[in-house]
Amino acid sequence: MKRVNKKVALVTGGASGLGRSSAILLAREGARVVISDLDDAEGHKVVKQIQEEGGEAIFFKQDVASEASWKDIMNAITSTYGKLHIVANSAGIGVGGNVEEVSLEDWKRLMSINLDGVFLGTKYGIQAMRKHGEGGSIINFSSIEGIIGDPNLPAYNASKGGVTLFSKSAALHCAKAGYRIRVNTIHPGYIWTPMVENYLKAQGSVEEGRKFLDSLHPVGHVGEPDDIGYGVVYLASDESKFVTGSALVIDGGYTAQ
Repeated sequence: MKRVNKKVALVTGGASGLGRSSAILLAREGARVVISDLDDAEGHKVVKQIQEEGGEAIFFKQDVASEASWKDIMNAITSTYGKLHIVANSAGIGVGGNVEEVSLEDWKRLMSINLDGVFLGTKYGIQAMRKHGEGGSIINFSSIEGIIGDPNLPAYNASKGGVTLFSKSAALHCAKAGYRIRVNTIHPGYIWTPMVENYLKAQGSVEEGRKFLDSLHPVGHVGEPDDIGYGVVYLASDESKFVTGSALVIDGGYTAQ
């Protein structure tokens, strides 16, 4: 039996990186996957890959910072599948620079995606799941940077720390209301994704940057997207039915130091 068979899953930021891996692995485990992103071309490539592997997926263009866009995609999911069981709020961006260097404009843009987007995805995810009464799982992407501080990532730290505690609040609300909807966070260490690679390019050297990032993890290397995708499948499945308000850390030992 596939682990999330016939469940309907929405994965934001599903065109690349951790969202892409999550979408593909959920589909392999039987989910009907709705991929959302601003990148049409890459989003449709992920859909094509899933379909070629025998899975089911569709793509919608979505701006996770827009409440109107959330209403639109939830209406589309309801009209297409009638139900929603899983939301993986993966979409996010990074902004570097210390607290003196980060502009208010960049701060607000990052918060609108990393924190507002998760709030909206959780809010509308709960509303959609309540309608069918079958329960569900919401997986909000935090980070090791939602647990520890980094002098050069103040905006990212703030957004991911916010995701962590916001998700605990939402988890308690759903549990006490008897919705059978679980809300958890997932906390990746450094994972080799286009976002990380582009960040290193901006710093001047991908090769040296990769070696430095590898050295930060006790296991000796950064992670791969599937390391996180498998965690998403676990939190989405009934295997984690007793898990809510929790933080799943997948970081190669980074935060154990």
